[in-house]
Amino acid sequence: MSNKTTLGRSTLIALVIGNMLGAGVFTTSGFAMGDLGSPVYVLLAWFVGGLLALCGAFSYGALSKLMPVSGGEYYFLSRSMHPLAGFIAGWISLLAGFTGAIALAALAFEAYVVPPEWKHVIPGNTVATMAILLAALAHGLHVKYGTTLQNVAVAVKLVLIFGFVLFALLGTSIGSWEGVVAWRKTERPEFSIPAFAMTLMWVSYSYSGFNASAYVASEVKDAARNVPRTMIHGTCIIMLVYLVLNGIFVFAPAPENIAFQADVAALAASALAGEALASGMRGIIAIAMFTSVSAMVMVGPRVYAQMAEDGLMPAILRFKGEVPVIAIAMQATLAIVIVWITGLRELLSYLGFTLGLSTVVTVASLFIVVQRKQVEAGDLPGYPWAPIAFIFFTLMFSGLAATRNPLEMLAALLTILSAVILYALFGSKHQKLRNDSA
Repeated sequence: MSNKTTLGRSTLIALVIGNMLGAGVFTTSGFAMGDLGSPVYVLLAWFVGGLLALCGAFSYGALSKLMPVSGGEYYFLSRSMHPLAGFIAGWISLLAGFTGAIALAALAFEAYVVPPEWKHVIPGNTVATMAILLAALAHGLHVKYGTTLQNVAVAVKLVLIFGFVLFALLGTSIGSWEGVVAWRKTERPEFSIPAFAMTLMWVSYSYSGFNASAYVASEVKDAARNVPRTMIHGTCIIMLVYLVLNGIFVFAPAPENIAFQADVAALAASALAGEALASGMRGIIAIAMFTSVSAMVMVGPRVYAQMAEDGLMPAILRFKGEVPVIAIAMQATLAIVIVWITGLRELLSYLGFTLGLSTVVTVASLFIVVQRKQVEAGDLPGYPWAPIAFIFFTLMFSGLAATRNPLEMLAALLTILSAVILYALFGSKHQKLRNDSA
């Protein structure tokens, strides 16, 4: 692994924000409005999802304090439980956590950046592919190039979002928003727990990047201190941004105009100030999508590099100098393949459910690590209530969501099964790692 400590606190916070503030926040609430029927219920889902993410950030922060090494779920589980558990988490990261998520963000980037009148000129998926290749090139050349691109893009994104929020709240009459007027006049719909659980799965995917800085801990100075703090600070910032943004998205336009619509952010902007603001919002979203692609292209390959160090993936994926060049190339290639074979909504549901299971098991491993290292609970902020709450509520809502749409649960289980089969075929080579983690 790389021993360079080149990533500072601002880069880590930008990494967390860039990883979280992606496709989900700009697409989820339209589907949620269609399922829940009330903007208040939609905002409640974003609030509950934020609290769960904050519990997860405290839990991952504790794990990173005790094991400040790159690799995320793979490293935590392979060292605390068993190499098989780590391999399953790494496989989920490969298929869902990064590859699928990069594809989702790239597809959303193309949907917003290509004007409708150009879509018959530019072949579909071309712009999404170019975005992935640009991010891979920046992060594959040098750490400095990739982090500079990431930090600048995140800063621009936050400034533009802040400008949009100020205009919406101060430059328009909130009481005259179509959604606000409709909400005042319409009788509250019945609250559906299964529908709320499904919405929370989508929302949880939007919050899933809270653990981004854990994937690059080996490259962080004083990682045991800085990684946990940046996860918590980044999650708090994103929770506030999500609540404000989605409040505008679901209250500015008429409910019937955004129900089941993927471009809810652009529709809300259009309702506020016409097509000019809608075009500006599409630009903001395009930048947000690219920073999401960039963040995941940066952190994902670090997981595979750590797995390669342990012999669970080909040695060619290890770090070559400061960056894992081949792992980045592999990540970009896989994401491009997914771009060309899948769609937006299917990815949202599958990613939310699959990543939820992976994070639950990872957070549960914290109890094993604390017992093994005999750590005092007072040394870990939020322990044990934060991990208990995260595990209980994530499992509960995942189970409820599965009753509504079992196909995503089946896809997640097939992903796990494929990891078990691969490990069974090649796992005998990794006895040393199992002994090291015992």
